[in-house]
Amino acid sequence: MTAVESQITYTNSYSIHQEETYMSQEDDWDRDLLLDPAWEKQQRKTFTAWCNSHLRKAGTQIENIEEDFRNGLKLMLLLEVISGERLPKPDKGKMRFHKIANVNKALDFICSKGVKLVSIGAEEIVDGNVKMTLGMIWTIILRFAIQDISVEETSAKEGLLLWCQRKTAPYRNVNVQNFHISWKDGLALCALIHRHRPDLIDYSKLRKDDPIGNLNTAFEVAEKFLDIPRMLDAEDIVNTPKPDEKAIMTYVSCFYHAFAGAEQAETAANRICKVLAVNQENEKLMEEYEKLASELLEWIRRTIPWLENRVAEQTMRAMQQKLEDFRDYRRVHKPPRVQEKCQLEINFNTLQTKLRLSNRPAFMPSEGKMVSDIANAWKGLEQVEKGYEEWLLTEIRRLERLDHLAEKFKQKCAMHEAWTSGKEDLLSQKDYESASLMEIRALMRKHEAFESDLAAHQDRVEQIAAIAQELKYDKPTVKHLVPLRDQMLQEEVARQQANERLRRQFAAQANIIGPWIQTKMEEISHVSVDIAGSLEEQMNSLKQYEQNIINYKSNIDKLEGDHQLSQESLIFDNKHTNYSMEHVRVGWEQLLTTIARTINEVENQILTRDAKGISQEQLNEFRASFNHFDRKRNGMMDPDDFRACLISMGYDLGEVEFARIMTLVDPNNTGVVTFQAFIDFMTRETAETDTAEQVMASFKILASDKNYITVDELRRELPPEQAEYCISRMTRYVGPDAPPGALDYISFSSALYGESDL
Repeated sequence: MTAVESQITYTNSYSIHQEETYMSQEDDWDRDLLLDPAWEKQQRKTFTAWCNSHLRKAGTQIENIEEDFRNGLKLMLLLEVISGERLPKPDKGKMRFHKIANVNKALDFICSKGVKLVSIGAEEIVDGNVKMTLGMIWTIILRFAIQDISVEETSAKEGLLLWCQRKTAPYRNVNVQNFHISWKDGLALCALIHRHRPDLIDYSKLRKDDPIGNLNTAFEVAEKFLDIPRMLDAEDIVNTPKPDEKAIMTYVSCFYHAFAGAEQAETAANRICKVLAVNQENEKLMEEYEKLASELLEWIRRTIPWLENRVAEQTMRAMQQKLEDFRDYRRVHKPPRVQEKCQLEINFNTLQTKLRLSNRPAFMPSEGKMVSDIANAWKGLEQVEKGYEEWLLTEIRRLERLDHLAEKFKQKCAMHEAWTSGKEDLLSQKDYESASLMEIRALMRKHEAFESDLAAHQDRVEQIAAIAQELKYDKPTVKHLVPLRDQMLQEEVARQQANERLRRQFAAQANIIGPWIQTKMEEISHVSVDIAGSLEEQMNSLKQYEQNIINYKSNIDKLEGDHQLSQESLIFDNKHTNYSMEHVRVGWEQLLTTIARTINEVENQILTRDAKGISQEQLNEFRASFNHFDRKRNGMMDPDDFRACLISMGYDLGEVEFARIMTLVDPNNTGVVTFQAFIDFMTRETAETDTAEQVMASFKILASDKNYITVDELRRELPPEQAEYCISRMTRYVGPDAPPGALDYISFSSALYGESDL
């Protein structure tokens, strides 16, 4: 065979394929790879060292790669060591056909692992063809050291390259893009070692302008501490414009496998950290819910007695101060609590969605703090509030009447006192003693007239007494005369006219705002059903819709101002509108709450979509099915409609099975099925979630296969926050093999998924 033929044959030998696609990308590299003597030299050294790193486990080694594999014996032994399998018994003879038979047994074994060997024949190996032998060893390295490397979505060469990039990304002056020139300055190798064993290399002292020093540092440390033999020469790498790719890949793959245990532990730790992060976030949401629920219930508990206090004040000013305090309660103190109540419901729904998606049991708040408990407490608050406002208005009307009676009493008392003025002195006079008969008769006629006048005044006195009794006056006081009656009437006319203007002013606004709120409520009930586009587009539309509603708040504030003017003028009825301020307030609060809930529903749908990998087309199909059976067009299905929907999709439903499904989609027994619950049911099996068993397996890796884990192991393998989280919650491990302080990660893993209590 000529040199050219040998080169062509060797180049063809690198066309290596698996059953489907085994390293097909190698074809492109291997066209001209071994034409360079420098590359051949690097491969000889690297491949020989790689083979010896495995053969020494069997107590042997090779000195010359093309000579020592010629009889096939060490080749078969190498394959047994790296595969862990037994090959057929080798032929013991020393004849050429014995050697060919042994090499064929080795090549057959390689083929049995899914590798197709093209143009690599036993005869060339037996003849000591160096290029064929190097090609065969590279095939073995690819199959047993590189092919099974898997990082994220990549494998083999690309997987190894990605692993190197991930590990060296934080390091200065390192940019791994290939398996040749990216490694010439030695920093990438040093970074790989430092990433896993920072105690072995002080990376901060390395210099990019000292490539030979860097490479030799990496080679020496790897050989001494990582059991990776020296497979390359620093000078060969530095002095070669483009180092041999196969040699570099082979050496770097040894680091991957040397750190495989650390990689496995890192993967296990990452899984545990991910699970713990979910639990920590959920626990934080639970704590926030409990805190917010407690604060809201405590506020309701404190507020209700204040609203139940019906002790009336004795003056109009004091009662009007009570009314002003009530206005502050409605305008200042209650609105933030309305927002808290809405946020509490949103947080609860979001938490339950996250728990479902992470395969955790539903959250059960402390006794008395369920959403329904808070709703009932809130309902009680509003009932008392309504009664308090009615009582306030009644008392103010009563005081207004009393003020009116007091004015009337003063007026009548003044008139009576004016009439009685001097009458007592007149009656006590003894002017009759010196009077003549004619004068006596005149005095008698005058007295008879006085008696008649006195009888006429008796009714007035009785009226004054009745008014005094109602006012609870012990005796009438007279101070100053009131304005003349015609002036009083004119003032009353002006007051009534002003009141009518206030009524019309309030009604004009209320008759616009009331229907506007009703219309928006109806629109929201349809917008979540009819809105098109992706969930993100729906979210943006709803938030814009919410902003438009919030911008309308100034109209509500203006109406509140008109309402306050009406109350200050003691106007408590309005024939010009059916919308009271109370109606508008309640409607406005419901509107804000409804749009917030609708936005939260879409947020939860996004969480579900992302967790379960649902496409937009699938969501559209779900929405179409749901809308078809949402006969009331209110974003919810009645149980009968839901049953009809399931039957239309092919479900075979008996009463027992349907009842079971209803407990899944309506756990709180509300009597309706929301779109979110419908999605959860339709996609309940598709989410990829971690399980308690997977977490246990990850802890077992960190614990080096023990059934318990120590505090030191947790603190070594996990970030501080997650380690302390585990330490504070894990119970003591009880077992004959347990050292002091051993922790039970099995019960802890079960508790993370609600299978036992933390």
